[in-house]
Amino acid sequence: MEVIRPEALATLSRWRESAFAVALGAFGLWLAGRGGWVFGPLGLAIAAAGAAFLILALRRARFRQNSIGPGLVELDESQITYFGPTGGGAVSLRELVELRLLARSGRRFWRLKQADGQALLVPIDATGAERLFDAFSALPGMDSQTLVAALAPVGGAVSGGLPAPATDTLGPVIWHRAARRALT
Repeated sequence: MEVIRPEALATLSRWRESAFAVALGAFGLWLAGRGGWVFGPLGLAIAAAGAAFLILALRRARFRQNSIGPGLVELDESQITYFGPTGGGAVSLRELVELRLLARSGRRFWRLKQADGQALLVPIDATGAERLFDAFSALPGMDSQTLVAALAPVGGAVSGGLPAPATDTLGPVIWHRAARRALT
């Protein structure tokens, strides 16, 4: 017998970091309300940390999708590996030069292009794809707001999913590595 419906459990799981950040901020404000030379500044510092963590947690929650897509994504020592039912591959974050979203056959994919021209397509809803937020955020010059905005629902999206256009489209560049200059 299930006490909590799977859909409700998935929603709670998606927003758990945000709930923790709110609780941390509330605890900090409560502690600051105790007053004094120690509890006042300490509580305000904890509340500020909770607010900063809340901003990051909200971005992660918007980035996280339902894990219903094909395949598995692993992130290990700055290498993204995708194991799919019909293929897969690996991309090193150091060799990554371009990040885009691609729509193909009604699905959306991350298109990770390496310096040698090879590209890896990773479904945005593959199991473990939520780990990519931290990996992409660590790229030099990446704006996390742009990253989250790229996943905004396209026309007619239903809650909990991001359907892609029926036609194959290559979205705009989300991130591009600046050209490396050779020493002369």
